[in-house]
Amino acid sequence: MICFGPVPSRRLGKSLGINNIPSQKICSFSCRYCQLGITQKYSIARKDYYQPETIANEVSQHLNAIAKTDKPDYLTFISNGEPTLDINLGESIALLKQFNIPIAVITNASLLVNSQVRDSLNLADLVSVKVDANNKSTWEAINWPAVWLDFDKHVKGLLDFASEFKGKLITETMLVEGVNDSFAMVKQTSDLVKQLNPSIAYISIPTRPPAVLTVNAPSENTINEAYQIFTRNNINTELLIGFEGTETGFTGNAYEDIINICAVHPMREDTIMELLKKDNASINVLETLVQGKYVKRVQYKSNNYYLRQYHV
Repeated sequence: MICFGPVPSRRLGKSLGINNIPSQKICSFSCRYCQLGITQKYSIARKDYYQPETIANEVSQHLNAIAKTDKPDYLTFISNGEPTLDINLGESIALLKQFNIPIAVITNASLLVNSQVRDSLNLADLVSVKVDANNKSTWEAINWPAVWLDFDKHVKGLLDFASEFKGKLITETMLVEGVNDSFAMVKQTSDLVKQLNPSIAYISIPTRPPAVLTVNAPSENTINEAYQIFTRNNINTELLIGFEGTETGFTGNAYEDIINICAVHPMREDTIMELLKKDNASINVLETLVQGKYVKRVQYKSNNYYLRQYHV
């Protein structure tokens, strides 16, 4: 359950995912657009999950199991929750250097006020930080942060990390219709992104089933306006608004491949069918997983998606 993919990433190319939060979603946010659903367990306390040696061994085995043509561009910590809640993150990153593959961490940036978290992330080659808003009320409206978090400290953590980090820093701003997509709000957000000086600032929209089903993507005109606001602020900006494709890596065990990917990366049905074909597996595998309640089927924008289902 630690490794999955590689999966196609619109930011990272072929990304071999590392899920360092082993149980049902544990996070410091409960973003209304989150593809993993509502946060059942809020936390800002860092703790032990997997030992770094366990993660390194799992990555080694996974790399040996996939085809050479599926060699990932990044080993990416993208977990079932917030990866910086793992107190061993820095040690795990250090151990993974042995594979000579760049290491990325996708974080909501909520714990960057903690210098130990920043030290851990400073070991990575690439860090992606979430910047959805630049005022307290909008931040709370879209990210639903844990009550223990303070917006001003959150921003300070972002700025401190950006000033320290020597690797590639990117930002991602998710636009949700009627929440953070007005001209004034986008301009305000772009001002914070500008201060962070990322290599690339990504503007994205919901493309998978969100935690709150009333969440919608803004109109094309609004997305274009947001892009123009960012670029006029002299920010290198790209849009993430399309489907990333069906090409995923596979290990030969279709059951585990699907379950592990769906834990942090809901899969479209056509992507699963392509994976089953490459795994030389029966299409009945998917129905078996649904019937066994290992994954659940959700329809979103005329497509079927499959999410990991936990037994609690």
